[in-house]
Amino acid sequence: MEFISTRGKSPAVSASVAIRTGLAPDGGLYVPKSFPNIEISQVQDNYADFAVSIIQPFFEADPLYDHIPEICEQSFSFDVPLHWLNEKQAVLELFHGPTAAFKDFGARFLASVMEKLQQGQDRDLTILVATSGDTGSAVASAFYGKKGINVKVLYPEGRVSERQEKQLTCWGGNIESYCVTGNFDDCQKMVKTAFRSEKLAADWDLTSANSINLGRLLPQIVYFYYSSLLYLKKTGAKPVIIIPSGNVGNSAGAYWAVELGAPVEKIVLAVNANTTIPDFIKSGEYTPRASVATIANAMDVGDPSNMERLRSLFPSHKQISDNLESISVSDDMIRDTIRKIYDKYNYIMCPHTAAAEWVRQNMYNVEPGIVISTAHPAKFETIVEPEIGQSIEIPESLRQMMGTESKFSRISPDINQLF
Repeated sequence: MEFISTRGKSPAVSASVAIRTGLAPDGGLYVPKSFPNIEISQVQDNYADFAVSIIQPFFEADPLYDHIPEICEQSFSFDVPLHWLNEKQAVLELFHGPTAAFKDFGARFLASVMEKLQQGQDRDLTILVATSGDTGSAVASAFYGKKGINVKVLYPEGRVSERQEKQLTCWGGNIESYCVTGNFDDCQKMVKTAFRSEKLAADWDLTSANSINLGRLLPQIVYFYYSSLLYLKKTGAKPVIIIPSGNVGNSAGAYWAVELGAPVEKIVLAVNANTTIPDFIKSGEYTPRASVATIANAMDVGDPSNMERLRSLFPSHKQISDNLESISVSDDMIRDTIRKIYDKYNYIMCPHTAAAEWVRQNMYNVEPGIVISTAHPAKFETIVEPEIGQSIEIPESLRQMMGTESKFSRISPDINQLF
């Protein structure tokens, strides 16, 4: 199994090399040269075992092939439930991991893979990650205490919730947190600048844990395939899957799941006031812009990195318009949806999930569908609690972090302040 760069100017590599490198030498993102043939008609009882059946073929002829069952067992030790609102509409809850967000799937898998790859190495690896909210905390949690691996987490000042910031800054040890006086795109630009510097990349042995890293993306294929099979078994129908989208890594995972044969009717990307994706689908002109701050902060991305993977999968504008649909949802729409869903179903959604739910209610309310719930609502209590009129129970893992001391450095968007 080989992986190639989206920009076509780097040699093909194995999964291990792609993951260890993070970004291809030509600045592109790694994608499969071709997708493996996977035929699965039903889910296994154990999610980790199901994950092996999806992920292991990507490591064919790779040194880590025989280690994938162990890595999956270590990585996916929490529930992945479908919560049914009614007989046709379900919510896939991806927030039952240690940091209460979907990023736990990719971060834990990547950490276990990196730990295997670091065995026997004589120098430390430095992981550089930019976050708009949940990526950094998931990466910090997954890599905390890993020998031979140091992590630098960059997050935008004032653009993450208080509880998210606590999750980003409570670690110390091999985790360094940086509060950047800018937006997420500034943080992401710093990461990309570091990787483009041959000297920095070599001196610090850099790699990434953002969704540009293949190791983050492969586990995200699994729950889309898994949930679509569960849905098909219960209803006899293929679901429309609606995904809250920021940097588009999760959405890329969904499209890759379809390439492998997942029974999905359609994928729809819900975005907030950052409309780079829907504008691109309409016009055919990809125009990155500065991100806009919203209450769904993890989606505040003006130049989503993984659009490069989707544009590689669908290279013409006709293919893009035939396969991609994206709808923008305002803050007021999100608040209204949080309130309505709680009143109707006694179910609490985070702002990102509510953005996807607004799309379902207003665009696909008669279609069989799955809304992707990306984070626990307790991480956004200042937004959610006023809408539902009550406090939200805090998950135990989040509660433990809240009582710790914050450790971080405040820097400007200047790569020289990071190294």
